[in-house]
Amino acid sequence: MHSVSRETLRRQNGRMQRFDAAGAGLVPGQAVQVQVTGHEPWGVMALISGHEGIGASIDAAMIDSPSGSSRALPHEYPGVGSEVNAVVQEVSRYSPPVWVRLTMRSEDLACFQRRCDFCGTLTVLSPGGDGVVMDVRSADGPGSTAIVSHRECLATQLHPHSLEPSRVRSVGRKR
Repeated sequence: MHSVSRETLRRQNGRMQRFDAAGAGLVPGQAVQVQVTGHEPWGVMALISGHEGIGASIDAAMIDSPSGSSRALPHEYPGVGSEVNAVVQEVSRYSPPVWVRLTMRSEDLACFQRRCDFCGTLTVLSPGGDGVVMDVRSADGPGSTAIVSHRECLATQLHPHSLEPSRVRSVGRKR
């Protein structure tokens, strides 16, 4: 009979705390409603409706500038307490705490794009787009990262005789 460490038992019994479970319902390209909670020289702090326990921010470069500047000027930030529309740009769950970066740029609200981690060209992550986001997690412990891909780039990397290529091509699409 072999001995089992307490850490192994904690993991097997599901008692290990995983900080990366927070924000699991948020993915890049997702439209969200946020409340601005503070101004900083680099941008604004925000709370995402329905995800109040998760930190979020919007860099000044991700806020449209009415003056035409490449980044919003502090007096152009939305007011503290105001509710605005935003798009999830990135969810950082690699190390604690979970943090969400958002964008309020009008072009991102209309059509959010990121580079595919396989081919390097832009993919659309907005609803109806050709992109998907895959979370990479391990049973060994907390921490995760997200892979952004065109549906086809990911589907062609999977074993052709499994069901997964066809599932990747249909995830999130109306059937």
